[in-house]
Amino acid sequence: MRILIVAATLFEVKDLISDLGLSISDSGQPEIYRSSLSSQVTVLITGAGMVATSFALGKQLATNQYDLAINLGIAGSFDRSISLGDVVEITEDTLAELGAEDDEDFISIDELGFGQSVFNSTYKLSARFGLRKTNAITVNTVHGNEASIYKLGSRINAQIESMEGAAFFYACRQVGLPAMQIRAVSNYVEKRNRDAWQIGLAIKNLNTFALEFLDWGRSAKSR
Repeated sequence: MRILIVAATLFEVKDLISDLGLSISDSGQPEIYRSSLSSQVTVLITGAGMVATSFALGKQLATNQYDLAINLGIAGSFDRSISLGDVVEITEDTLAELGAEDDEDFISIDELGFGQSVFNSTYKLSARFGLRKTNAITVNTVHGNEASIYKLGSRINAQIESMEGAAFFYACRQVGLPAMQIRAVSNYVEKRNRDAWQIGLAIKNLNTFALEFLDWGRSAKSR
């Protein structure tokens, strides 16, 4: 199985790249990691945000074919029942800001009739991994203001927040590529409080899942 792993930043998947023995194979941006020993796995570092993700994926998918794309990254959680460090599967993701304001009301791109804002995972992850299925929003500005968090909550009951997920789902859908999104929670969505973040734990757990998934895929193929 040819797998494309997509991450916004190198530090989120650096341990995975090292453990797989991958090396950079493209001197330009975005960064691409491959290895002759792991030729079925490619890691694409897109840069943070929807614009960078869309460009990098469009460029990569125009000239390469894969059987599965996986978006890996850390994220914030609105849902306090999800513990910091937990790894979750995003099965639905929404472009929360795409639309128009009508005074105090928000009109989604769907309601305007100009497009779609909600996208879903198109790969069924085995229940053996035991990941909680969640929904998410994708934003340009992560929330850190109580008023904006409350206003968003009255419109969308989101559990997870990232800056790339829905754009990833959209790009994969456009080329018919099965896709899943896996996030590890590094912080709660609240007034910015870096002292409470658990980035190291989230990255460790995220990379552990990725290695387990790839090992499972190899063993399943050999059976």
